[in-house]
Amino acid sequence: MKFFIDTADIAEIRDLAATGLVDGVTTNPSLIAKSGRKFLDVVAEICAVVPGPVSAEVAATDFDTMLREGRRLAAIATNVAVKVPLTVDGLKTCKALSDDGVAVNVTLCFSAAQALLAAKAGAAYVSPFVGRLDDIGQNGMDLIADIVGIYDQYPALRTEVLVASVRHPGHVVEAARLGAHVATIPPAVLRQLYNHPLTDKGLAAFLDDWARTGQSILGA
Repeated sequence: MKFFIDTADIAEIRDLAATGLVDGVTTNPSLIAKSGRKFLDVVAEICAVVPGPVSAEVAATDFDTMLREGRRLAAIATNVAVKVPLTVDGLKTCKALSDDGVAVNVTLCFSAAQALLAAKAGAAYVSPFVGRLDDIGQNGMDLIADIVGIYDQYPALRTEVLVASVRHPGHVVEAARLGAHVATIPPAVLRQLYNHPLTDKGLAAFLDDWARTGQSILGA
């Protein structure tokens, strides 16, 4: 499974990219707004830090403007994936950009039917929002199972399932178990993946035992 980081914080991206765990980045207008910086400048800087796909979202809702915005975003760097909403105009934009060789991430997916449409429109990624479904009493991971199962029936489909609205490590583990291609993860959740109290306890015991030997691996 690939890990994308869901943030527009350059410092966070640099820090996590240095671990080798980051395969790409997803952004959205809300995340960019929190940075207080110009949208295009932030996207360009992220693309320079991370060689993998960087999802940058259009702000328009009509086809003509979305297409123009998408082409402008795609021109920033070769690793930009244009993010469009799962609407009729968004799907039309997806088809047009995909036909031009631009990677498209169709976002705000909440049903398997929508995911099937995104794949038929040529999306490189479809982003089902599991946390938001959980918020309204549904099981978001059921949707991931449905989409992965449908896509698996049609090998010609190239759309990758990008699990979004991830709230905790359990979402990531379950998405991997179901065979999702990508999880886009907030930095705090990514760090939670490697934290475990027994790891900390074991390391403390090892270090205590080592200290009692009075030795140094690097010598005096």
